[in-house]
Amino acid sequence: MTRILRMLFTLCIVWPVIWIWLGLRVRHREKLPKSGPAIVVANHNSHMDVFALLSLFPLRHQANVHPVAAADYFLRNKRMAWFALNILNIIPVMRKGGESNPLALCEQALRDSKTLILFPEGTRGEPGKLSPLKSGLWHLSQSMPEVPIIPIWLSGTEKIMGKGNRIPLPLFIDVSIGDAVKFNPEKKVFMDELEQRLLMLQQQTKGINSHE
Repeated sequence: MTRILRMLFTLCIVWPVIWIWLGLRVRHREKLPKSGPAIVVANHNSHMDVFALLSLFPLRHQANVHPVAAADYFLRNKRMAWFALNILNIIPVMRKGGESNPLALCEQALRDSKTLILFPEGTRGEPGKLSPLKSGLWHLSQSMPEVPIIPIWLSGTEKIMGKGNRIPLPLFIDVSIGDAVKFNPEKKVFMDELEQRLLMLQQQTKGINSHE
């Protein structure tokens, strides 16, 4: 039943809003993973980010795509928790500790050949800027080093539905998808490379917009 509801939500709400009301322009769609296990990472400026990323995947693959989200925010009440777990299909992660391995559910999902959506900044940042990246992705990749990590830069979501906005404004969302990043056992090397890949995608997106 929840799978049917999720499909209806995607078909009747998410896709009409993202593709028709807003408009999604995707660069290098061929670099998006067609199946898991895989980790998609992106900058995070708006609640619209997760819907834009989910919209990139075909309907038949939606059940195997899981946004990784903060448990303290999305499970804060019963209604929100039901929607987040059953419709958004999130994997909740505790940000404040309390578990021996807070990434255990993520690791299991990857072992089950799922695709994860992860925002390495940890929370919504300042519009158009990349906040310092958290090391959770490195720890997750350390346990699953063979899993490809695909960086994505989102532009426009911060204007469409940033902090404080309740209704999405009809503006384009630009999505730039980069080459997969390989795991590096040196944490700083890995995090620096990921940051540079995201910033490079940001510059490419700016370049596209400047030529319009």
